[in-house]
Amino acid sequence: MNKTVLRVEGLRKQFGGTRALDDVSIELREREVLGVVGANGAGKSTLLKVLAGQCRADGGRIVLRGRPISPRSGADANDAGIGMVFQEQSLLPNVSVAENILLGHEDAALHAGFYHWRTLNALAARQLAKLGCSIAPAARTDSLSFAERQMVELAKVLAIEERTQHEPVILLDEPTSMLDAGQIETVLTQIERLRGRASVVFVSHRLDEVMRVCDRLYVMSDGCCVAQRERGSYQVADLQQLMLGRAVNAEDGPRAAPLPTSRSAVMLSVRALSRARNYHAVSFDLHAGEVLGLAGGAGSGCESLCRSLFGAEAPDSGEIVLDGKPVRLNEPADAVRLGIGYVPAERRLEGIVAGLSVRENLTLAHLEGLRRGPFIDLARERELVSGWIDRLRIKPTTPEMPETPAHHLSGGNQQKLVLAKWLITGQPKLLILDHPLRGLDVGAKTEIMRLIRELAGSGIGILLIADTLDELVALSDAVLVMKDGGVSGRFPATGTPVSELQILERMV
Repeated sequence: MNKTVLRVEGLRKQFGGTRALDDVSIELREREVLGVVGANGAGKSTLLKVLAGQCRADGGRIVLRGRPISPRSGADANDAGIGMVFQEQSLLPNVSVAENILLGHEDAALHAGFYHWRTLNALAARQLAKLGCSIAPAARTDSLSFAERQMVELAKVLAIEERTQHEPVILLDEPTSMLDAGQIETVLTQIERLRGRASVVFVSHRLDEVMRVCDRLYVMSDGCCVAQRERGSYQVADLQQLMLGRAVNAEDGPRAAPLPTSRSAVMLSVRALSRARNYHAVSFDLHAGEVLGLAGGAGSGCESLCRSLFGAEAPDSGEIVLDGKPVRLNEPADAVRLGIGYVPAERRLEGIVAGLSVRENLTLAHLEGLRRGPFIDLARERELVSGWIDRLRIKPTTPEMPETPAHHLSGGNQQKLVLAKWLITGQPKLLILDHPLRGLDVGAKTEIMRLIRELAGSGIGILLIADTLDELVALSDAVLVMKDGGVSGRFPATGTPVSELQILERMV
């Protein structure tokens, strides 16, 4: 058996009334990929953040290669040989790949306070080569695809090797949660390669990924480690039962609300909508109470189309008709005034304001409706917020929850928060959901899927991009397929239900 590289003993961490870590003990072995799984709010990300110096534990200790450590910052952790790839990427978009990889450690490439670019790029290229990447070190980071940026994140962590005499410990928090199938395969292949030069802690909600790459895993629930399993000694159903505290049944599926039996009025019409280099001549109708699924791989234009319908990316030509009237969406505020809500794919960056409380995030888009003269009606605001916290079961449901900072919530609860933001002061006409199930465990997915069907049942039109085709088929009444910016297939609500294979044939 390989020797222990990292040992966590009795770690405890509390945020207000929430116990995020409760006497957690784990060990990581040399050149091992160790999985950590659990439901949203189980404490996985908090554990990794403590190890990476992003927050401090209230008790317990961390032992790295036989020596106790207590990292107070990311730099402390890096100096000890611990690096982390966050679920929400931490790169600076407006500088080069090389600058991101060597940020704070450019010594050999600095001369009299100025970069020696050839040296800087050569040092960065060395890290990228470890991953078999062909990304140009001089490229601006915001010109890369998400998957390429994920490779840069990994290269940045591997650069720790140059600053310590030991092989690094790499912490991966949901590194595949925002990738398509091809990109996921790339990242998983790199994780398997990392085993030869590092020890890895891998957090993922996708249990098939865990079973593929992990040598061993821990299951967390409510801030505790409840089980440890070796590779080959478990099945997906076993892990789900440990994570949720119960078996997952067929009736846990999304169709708690019945699908509409008759066609309602057209609520949204899109006619020949185009945006250069993103999508072209897109036309479709969306009925009130209908879930229209958008299917398409990277570069299909689905995401850009959704952003245009929320006023975030202006189309070059075409027409948008809402309730029979042509509308111009010059900015998101125009869409909000017309009753359009948008749940973005990157919820931490675009869906919530991390430093604000749950209460402030919930009411941020609707402050005008809560005014009493020049002031906010605080009593009404608190009543609304408390009601939605209870209705959506944003956990833990405590008196302190409305004032809890949004970034302290788990991914599933953050997603509920972003959805509730558009529902809190009335019913929108249209909800645009860009990967609403991304990064959620099976229990949180079930709750969000049921909520989507309930919202459609109440008459809201929903435009949906899903993570997987099975989720798209399960939730959608009709499906529009996009490829290379154009519509490549349509599957209406009437007739034989669409299959995943039919959709995939139009996508590729």
